[in-house]
Amino acid sequence: NVIWFFIIAHFIMSWLIAFNVLNLYQPIVSQIWQGLNRILDPIYGRIRQFIPNMGGLDLAPLIALLMVTALQRTLAYYGQ
Repeated sequence: NVIWFFIIAHFIMSWLIAFNVLNLYQPIVSQIWQGLNRILDPIYGRIRQFIPNMGGLDLAPLIALLMVTALQRTLAYYGQ
């Protein structure tokens, strides 16, 4: 569940940064952004190896969410 929340937070922050609602020159915003990137870049990097470049659209967070959800459901099903 924790990684799911990290992915959602990263997704929301990326849109807020893109629309200049959040400013990376603010220290706390920059620290949170860098922390999320350090956590999620290894996951996104592996996914990006297998999906084509879509220009400005990054599908890695969506695919990561789908994979996390599938893994949670599989573990819940076989963990009974």
